[in-house]
Amino acid sequence: MKSWQIVRLVAGTFILLSLALGIEDSPIFVSPWWLAFTAFVGANLLQSALTKWCLMESILRKLGVQSGC
Repeated sequence: MKSWQIVRLVAGTFILLSLALGIEDSPIFVSPWWLAFTAFVGANLLQSALTKWCLMESILRKLGVQSGC
């Protein structure tokens, strides 16, 4: 997998998991504060789209993960 694919995979996983933990009707509900984590991930995705820089992608590249299309 390329670094951009891993970033999207992790972001999608975090969003779905935090929604499951933050919505009261979910069988694994913990606290509505998990929805703040969903907003944080969304804000980071928005920031990376506007600035064309993503910290996680930079870290993955330093770990040797291939970047590119």
